[in-house]
Amino acid sequence: MTRQAYCLILSAGLFLCAATLCAQDVGVASDGQAAAPTPAAADDTATLAKATQNPVASLISVPLQNNSNFAVGPYNRTQNVFNIQPVIPSPLSENWTLITRIIQPLVWQPYADQVTGGQFGFGDMNPTFFLSPAKPGKLIWGAGPAMVFPTATSAVLGQGKLSFGPSVVALIQPKQWTIGVLVNNVWSVAGSTHRPHVNQETLQYFINYNLNKGWYLTSAPIVTANWNNKASGDAADGDDNPPGGRWALPFGGGAGRIMRLGFQPVNISASFYGNAVHPPGASSWGMRLQIALLYPRMPPKK
Repeated sequence: MTRQAYCLILSAGLFLCAATLCAQDVGVASDGQAAAPTPAAADDTATLAKATQNPVASLISVPLQNNSNFAVGPYNRTQNVFNIQPVIPSPLSENWTLITRIIQPLVWQPYADQVTGGQFGFGDMNPTFFLSPAKPGKLIWGAGPAMVFPTATSAVLGQGKLSFGPSVVALIQPKQWTIGVLVNNVWSVAGSTHRPHVNQETLQYFINYNLNKGWYLTSAPIVTANWNNKASGDAADGDDNPPGGRWALPFGGGAGRIMRLGFQPVNISASFYGNAVHPPGASSWGMRLQIALLYPRMPPKK
């Protein structure tokens, strides 16, 4: 029953993504209603595209992202991770902005050693807080703490540890390009003594090229390193989870578009990634589908 519930959630998300294919370019009038496409609206679309590709922009967004990881284990099972990840900027002063980014996954984890069956539920929550200049220069940056809370509803869906560490993001946006990197490393500080310690790095580099009418090309693979695991060729130890294999190194990309769903600006995208390196039994390739609800600041009424 839980797997069917997950499929309903995923199907609803895919339906929304498909519905946006009939939508028009983004243009938001001062009264909050959708505006007819105009040259000014096209400029607004380009500006909004730049903002959505900037993790520390003054833009509220609610990305709903589904990651399907294929070919897991000897029976080629499929793992699904549906991330709800709101991004909320909060002005602290004329010079500084605090950006709160929360990732709450819903996970379908198949039993890797069985043909059927698995676990479905919440994964570990990952909030990150970036302190960023309110008026950045050519180099846009933010820094702050990253956390992992053991909110998983099953032992196989999370690490069972409370973890903390630093996080940094930096990017540039020359002309149609957005090029940047977001990196963090967390260490466990509390949690179940029966679970392995956590020392894990996550690095996401992102390259976007913006085209006309809100379209863009994107590559944003997420590189992970479990420093407790041994590198290839080294012997595994008790902290290895899964045994052996330190790195996951994906490559690939896709395309997306900024548009409207009714009066709601959205950002939809689809990407495919192959893992050149991955731990034993982990996925060799995957698909990422995303629809992000965008809430740009409205100009004041005249």
